[in-house]
Amino acid sequence: MNVPEGLRYSSGHGWLRLEMDVYRMGITDYAQDLLGEVAFVGLPAVGSEMAAGDLLAEIEARKATNEFYAPITGMVLQVNDELADHPESVNEDPYGDGWLCVMSPLEAEGESLMDSAGYSRFIGG
Repeated sequence: MNVPEGLRYSSGHGWLRLEMDVYRMGITDYAQDLLGEVAFVGLPAVGSEMAAGDLLAEIEARKATNEFYAPITGMVLQVNDELADHPESVNEDPYGDGWLCVMSPLEAEGESLMDSAGYSRFIGG
């Protein structure tokens, strides 16, 4: 599994990349592999405030539908509108074109986020 360094990871198989003072996030390579071919991604509205643990996105795949929960408390600043026409980007490039949204943190980063080594151990790698 691809677990890039320099990202933070949640136990819900999300990744976060700090970009200036906001976080771009998506699901991990491990999560997209478990789901299989992604057919639809339901994203939150821009401007939505999310608490850590709130439902952030629904990802429908051939194998299953998965709910992705916000790994941090924050406000949604941007969503990846390209996923409406190209949901397969989640499978093909989960850390690039398959990102889900950008959030501005409203609280300090949660203690439950892991670095790449911690996430690798978490998924048994």
